[in-house]
Amino acid sequence: MATKTLLTLLCAMMMAWPGYAVSTEQSSNSIRQHSNPQLQQLLEKRIKDLHLNSAVRSKRLSVALVDVTDPHMPSLAQVNGDEMMYAASLPKIAILLAAFERIEEGKLQLNNDTRQTMTQMIRYSSNKAATQMIRAVGKDYINELLSSPKYRLYDERYNGGLWVGKEYAGGAAFHRDPLHNISHGATALQVARFYYMLETGQLVSPESSRKMKVLLSNPGINHKFVKGLSNTDAKIFRKSGSWRTYHADSALIEHNGRSYIAVALANDPQGGEWMKKLIREMDSIILALSPTTQIAKAETDKSLAAN
Repeated sequence: MATKTLLTLLCAMMMAWPGYAVSTEQSSNSIRQHSNPQLQQLLEKRIKDLHLNSAVRSKRLSVALVDVTDPHMPSLAQVNGDEMMYAASLPKIAILLAAFERIEEGKLQLNNDTRQTMTQMIRYSSNKAATQMIRAVGKDYINELLSSPKYRLYDERYNGGLWVGKEYAGGAAFHRDPLHNISHGATALQVARFYYMLETGQLVSPESSRKMKVLLSNPGINHKFVKGLSNTDAKIFRKSGSWRTYHADSALIEHNGRSYIAVALANDPQGGEWMKKLIREMDSIILALSPTTQIAKAETDKSLAAN
């Protein structure tokens, strides 16, 4: 009995100790716990103004927007955030994560050749480079990592998420996702979680997260989100994807002292144009957030913590 009491006290002390780290799953899932009604209302209004409500209703469009100006107090708005869609090249960010995990394990070297291959895969969306990296890290390893308790970037409780079940080359899929039979898939919220973990140093390690962020910078393809913000001085850390009618884009964006995550997935021939317009609206929403909105968000967060 005394031993049990002592263990209970020790656990309580650890939880109260400054700097004590909560589990990765709990902290990285925190964006789900921080839906912001004001931000949600603004996002829905802009989507309506762009005449995209029918695409939302038919689940041909999903969007996630997360204000991470204060990464400890994220604000989330989303539509169809847990809708699994074919995402073309966007899931190459999962290959990037797997590569840095292998580097951390000492099973892959971060030399000039590896860095160049990853740069080609991310900034220029090279299918050849992506296939080379899939083979270097191991096909099965990627999805095992995505589904692991450490990340849960593919999570059946939330209808899936990031998935890489086929090389970016000819040939059949080696492992389609178990829920939807998709070879290269994503949900907007799980992609947003990837960028949130990146921004908060939770992908592999703070140092690895920093290196991944560098590789996601300076996008080499000028379309969708990049095209939409081309007349601004925004810094964009990004990965997109396109195949037939499927269009995807995702980014961590730093602009005018604010930081936010934007994700959009679409199944429509005009999806690329939608994303160019959507990112302008999302950028405008974030830049226009008033101190009142931030105060209201802080009060909501305090209320959630108290409960």
